Parts: sequence; C-alpha cells; structure tokens
Amino acid sequence: MTRCAVVLFNLGGPDGLSSVEPFLFNLFNDPAIIALPRLLRWPLARLIARRRGDVARDIYARMGGSSPLLANTKAQAQALEAELGGEYRAFIAMRYWPPQSEEAAAAVKEWGAEEIVLLPLYPQYSSTTTGSSLAAWHAAAAKIGLAVPTRALCCYPDAAGFIAAIAQRIEAALAQWPASVPLRILLSAHGLPQRTVAKGDPYRWQIEMTAAAVAKRLGDKHDIVVCYQSRVGPLKWLEPATDAEIRRAGAEGKGVIVAPIAFVSEHSETLVELDLDYGKVAREAGVPRYVRVPTVSDAVPFIAALADLVRGARGSRGIGSAGETRLCPTGLALCPCGAAA
Repeated sequence: MTRCAVVLFNLGGPDGLSSVEPFLFNLFNDPAIIALPRLLRWPLARLIARRRGDVARDIYARMGGSSPLLANTKAQAQALEAELGGEYRAFIAMRYWPPQSEEAAAAVKEWGAEEIVLLPLYPQYSSTTTGSSLAAWHAAAAKIGLAVPTRALCCYPDAAGFIAAIAQRIEAALAQWPASVPLRILLSAHGLPQRTVAKGDPYRWQIEMTAAAVAKRLGDKHDIVVCYQSRVGPLKWLEPATDAEIRRAGAEGKGVIVAPIAFVSEHSETLVELDLDYGKVAREAGVPRYVRVPTVSDAVPFIAALADLVRGARGSRGIGSAGETRLCPTGLALCPCGAAA
C-alpha cells in the first residue's frame, strides 16, 4: 500500500486567553490579509492585534477561554481516517496558531508519506484562506525537503455530501418549525472585502454555487437569502450582511433559520457571533423565532464527501477542484488553477 498523507487546512484559534493577541498578530501579519510590504505590515499587525485584543479576549472568554476549532478538526481528521482506511493518515495544518504547516510537514515527512493530498476545510476557495494556507504549506515543505508527489484540492463548493449535510441540518430545523410562523432561511458565509472580490477572487461566486445547490436540495420552495457575516474594519464588505438580514426579517415578521455554509466547524463566528450576538439582534428586532443550525462538522455525508475527494485526487499533481482542473469562470483571475481546461 502507498502511504498517503491527507493534510487538513484550517484557520486555527487561540488555545488560551494569553494566546489571543499573538494569534491576531499572526492573522494580520499575513500578506494575504494585509497586502503591504513586511516593513509596513509587521508594525500595523502589532497595532491591530493590540487594539482588538480586549474585544477578542472577551469573545473567547465567552467560549470558555479558548477556541474549539482544533478539537473539532481533530474529530474530523479521525473520522476521515476511519472512512479512508489504513493506508491514509490525516494531519492538521492550522494557518495562524499551532499546529501550523511547519509542524504538519515535519510529521508527514517523519511518517514516511509517499503521496500527499492537501485538503482545505474551506469548501469555497479564497486567496485569503485556502490560497494563504497553500503558500504556507509549500514554504514549509520546501524548507525541510519534503518532495513527495502532491495534489492540492482548491475547493468543493457543491460536493454532494457537503450539500447533503447542510440540507439535513436545515431539514431537521424545518421539522420543528411552527406552521404559524413565517420563515426565512439565511445561508450565512464569512464576509470578504469587496476589493478582494473585485480583483477576481472566486469566493463569492463559489458561495453562490453552494447556496444554489442547497436550495435545490431543499426543493427550491423556501424563502432563502445568501448573506455575509464577520465584517472587520472600515472597508466595504460583501453584502447583504447577516445581521442586516436578521433585522429585515424581524421588520417583516418572519422567523429565521441561519445555516453556516462556509464554516464546517464550530468556532467563534458560530458559537458567539451567530448564536449570542446575532441571537440578541434577532430578539431586539422582533424576530418571532431564531434558530441557528449546526455546522457540518463530522457529519457522515460530509466526511464521506471528503474521502471521495481524497480518493479522486490521488495520482494527480498540482492543484484542481473535484474532478476538474478548473471550476471557476475564466474572468476570476485569482482562481489558482490557471487557464480553464
């Protein structure tokens, strides 16, 4: 059997309140986040981390003092290994807090991997998430001479098992929904600055692909709106905003089911922003019923979809989406796959 390492990419999160400011520094010192020369970016990242530190520490304090993202990702890794079988092993490479790419690459090399599949836990590609993680991985692998045949999966926005897992969670909420309460389903994704999208980042296009697939799976019979959360700073971000859509639903007397469609694990943007902060927004806006469905996490259809992606990627090299060299239209210049096949 050929040993195949599956490297799971995710954001990472602080493992204690003392880690919050260093985590924020790592985030804002990423050139994919702040596109400035290092001499300018480094002090700016320090300043932003310091200024946002108190607010962020409060967020993580509300979750018990740390991020649950690593534990959730470990559960996904274990489920994926069980689905794939003995010739595979999953490794975790977080972007902004340990275990990062350097540690993961060293572990892959020590295990003796003969083939590598890079699998982002970001279903929709963005240069700020998957693109940044891939750059960090390739630098770490090159530094230690890890020259193993490698295939990177850039995205899987409409993978059948991923869509099924989202739809099943929404359907469970619909089954408990009172017939007397009008309903709107909000498919919420992490936001992105408009200027990044304007440069040709495919994220929004792929979010809309995910949303269309979920709507089709649900039967295209519901009032569904795609919206974006987690705005930071003064830049113009993707719209409509999730909190604005919650307020609009309240003004129209509609209840809301919120389903995360870009996050696959529970973390601060789901447990605090969606559950607590936007739950308060809903109450204040007069939303008659507010339900946030869980992320896909280690749901059986999602893990099966990841396993299928990994199996399909073996024997290929370079980067591509599931079953294709390029998924995105040619006008999206930041698609990592080059020219359309």
